[in-house]
Amino acid sequence: MKDVKVLIGNYGSGKSELALNFAMQAAARGDRTELLDLDMVNTYFRLTERGKMVEQKEIRLVSPNFACSGIETLSLPAEVSSAFVLDWDTVIFDVGGDDVGATALGRYHRDFMALEPGALEVLNVVNIRRPLASTVEKIHRLQEGMQTHARLQITGMINNTNLSTMTSADDLWDGYELLRQVVELTGIPVAYTTGKKDILDAFLARDPDPKYVGKPVAIDVYMHRDWDSYIEYGLNIKNPHKDMY
Repeated sequence: MKDVKVLIGNYGSGKSELALNFAMQAAARGDRTELLDLDMVNTYFRLTERGKMVEQKEIRLVSPNFACSGIETLSLPAEVSSAFVLDWDTVIFDVGGDDVGATALGRYHRDFMALEPGALEVLNVVNIRRPLASTVEKIHRLQEGMQTHARLQITGMINNTNLSTMTSADDLWDGYELLRQVVELTGIPVAYTTGKKDILDAFLARDPDPKYVGKPVAIDVYMHRDWDSYIEYGLNIKNPHKDMY
């Protein structure tokens, strides 16, 4: 059965990083994998910028028309339909932030509804360190808006709480505590908890309730920000991640 993951959530929650990690892990298992960049809102820090790296792993990448061209107005390509009609093992949708970004999914409502039962996961990526996802009320309000605009029901949440290079196990734990309350309010479960391996291991060592953890998934950092490279390597040293672009 085809495994389809749709990642939605607040701006800056880490959707693109997780989409890339899920796709890379699927390809490493030998899955025929397609990755769709459906972010029609943010023209920066998008999956399309990692096209070379994705192609090297034999992952098919579908991007909006004019992505990374400097043109602000993007449009969805016809190739999006390949996610539904071709025989993929794993399909990952990376969707734009908030309810505005989720609107792009609405036109494919019938295609999503035609998938086999159990094939589709619609996942709200939550980073409680972002201002618009910092309280139970804000997360709930955002989830309601995204479901309406996407015309899809959220099936699970991902605790991806982080502060980029400053992240600690405390951040994941704070996300865990807040999402416990969201689960009790909405009934939407935590499907995954994600983080770099050392941080995830430190979080799990605190023995959280598995009901509010879901499946722990260790991730790598692929969506490097230029300023991170400058901080770590300086202005006069070659960026070691350049070959990914």
